[in-house]
Amino acid sequence: MDASGLIFFFREIASRHPLEQITFLCIGTDRSTGDALGPLTGSQLLEHGFPHVSGTMPSPCDADNLEARIAEIPAGQVVIAVDACLGPPASLGYFLTAAEPLRPAQSVGLNLPAVGHYSLAAIVDVNGPRPYRTLQSTPLHRVMVMAKQIALAAAAGFGMETRKAFQD
Repeated sequence: MDASGLIFFFREIASRHPLEQITFLCIGTDRSTGDALGPLTGSQLLEHGFPHVSGTMPSPCDADNLEARIAEIPAGQVVIAVDACLGPPASLGYFLTAAEPLRPAQSVGLNLPAVGHYSLAAIVDVNGPRPYRTLQSTPLHRVMVMAKQIALAAAAGFGMETRKAFQD
């Protein structure tokens, strides 16, 4: 789906779960431009006023600490997992959403635990023979735009879009 479709994804989640019960788990690292989508999104979600966010620019949730971050999420929380991914050329800049767990780092061949009740994967670049290199050389501007689109759609979907507008 495109960025406008994300609002409906978040609106559907908001209709089923109160905001206080939602935790965003934003997966990625600031050491790779393509994989920085998660921490960039997490930081923007905090700026919009979301109360439960794990994985931000100052404190990323990456392959090294993912299991510890999952363990920190209180029981009863509904987790929305957010991560970058690689895909076919026609899907570049689009988003994959599902009411099921996300499998982080699949495009680079890591075997990490599936996480989330809901998942959102942003297709930040084209899948190819060297996924690590592709993520390292993904244009930062594209990643920043997509992170902003996710955060704005989440804020709109949860009825929070005015909070940040009044803070600016």
